[in-house]
Amino acid sequence: MNFELSDTQQAIKDAARDFFSKELRSADVRRLIETETAFDADLWRKCADLGYTGMIFPEEYGGVGLGFVEMAATLEEMGRALLPGPFVSTVLLAGSTLSRAGAQVKQAYLAPICRGGARATVAVLERSASWRRDAIAMDAAQTRNGYELTGEKLFVSDAAIADFIIVAARSGGARDLVLLVVPSDASGMRITSAPGVDLTRRLYRVSFDRVHVPGEQLVARGADAESALDHALDVTALGLSAEMVGGMQHLLDHTVAYAKTRSQFGQPIGSFQAVQHRCVDMLALVEGSRSATYYAAWALGERNPDAGIAVSVAKAYASDAFREVGNMAIQAQGGMGFTWENDTHLYFRRARGSELACGDATFHRDRIGRALLRA
Repeated sequence: MNFELSDTQQAIKDAARDFFSKELRSADVRRLIETETAFDADLWRKCADLGYTGMIFPEEYGGVGLGFVEMAATLEEMGRALLPGPFVSTVLLAGSTLSRAGAQVKQAYLAPICRGGARATVAVLERSASWRRDAIAMDAAQTRNGYELTGEKLFVSDAAIADFIIVAARSGGARDLVLLVVPSDASGMRITSAPGVDLTRRLYRVSFDRVHVPGEQLVARGADAESALDHALDVTALGLSAEMVGGMQHLLDHTVAYAKTRSQFGQPIGSFQAVQHRCVDMLALVEGSRSATYYAAWALGERNPDAGIAVSVAKAYASDAFREVGNMAIQAQGGMGFTWENDTHLYFRRARGSELACGDATFHRDRIGRALLRA
């Protein structure tokens, strides 16, 4: 069995590395995290021109039609470069939700995302901060020609720069799950900044006070909405896992380079067995995360019956691994690892933010357990 990327997949990965190494240096990331939104319109346009904003969506909507393995390879390089801004919230989370909608909704909302002309996000979490579907309770009262939203959503990524927000709510006597597109300028909707550990991705609280949503802005309802949201969370969790692999690889490379040049007692610290063991442990975590992530990408692309379990394995493992690799990178670099000038802390912040997004390791282990018991 061949576990390597194909020539085409490797070329996609190499091209992404070349692009981000030139367009997104450490100084650029630091410049963006000093802004209110960590968003660069010019970089977004360049990503769209390369097809990244439509990579996994059909060509009929302006996409490229690539598979999830190619997506994972590209996201790994984005994670290595610490790409700031709304790519995950727009392309993976919102785009994958819209990909399960009807043709009219996809043409209206997915096609602009693919072309790079729109940014979006999905509002799921409420006060419980749980990613489980049964934790969604916000009310979407039915009206004669649509819905009326009242309530609050928390930890909504990149909401301030989204052209529209897909809101998950409950409607009707059966309390069906509904997914509704709400434009960013909707009357009665208020977006306020919320604190977050990852400075490259901003979080927001979004409140709704009788916000009217026309019926044509319904993405899905009932079982269709549940399926669309589950699919989007799987795709996003996979993408985050791939990003985390790239971030871990950067920390490993940076730590090894530091160990080769930093001297103590007249010799490089890389010659000390304790430092060598730490680097080996980091390598094992990186490779384990990479294997789990690319298998999950293959399984999701092949619609394997166990694809959901594979995604949860990858997300749980990578979440724990990235945090631990960050810890070891800081320890290996000593006092330098704690300084603001050192980029290690930016990756450690990304590790913590990505760990919580789309469910932490505990959430995904619970999901695996429930899936195994149903089998």
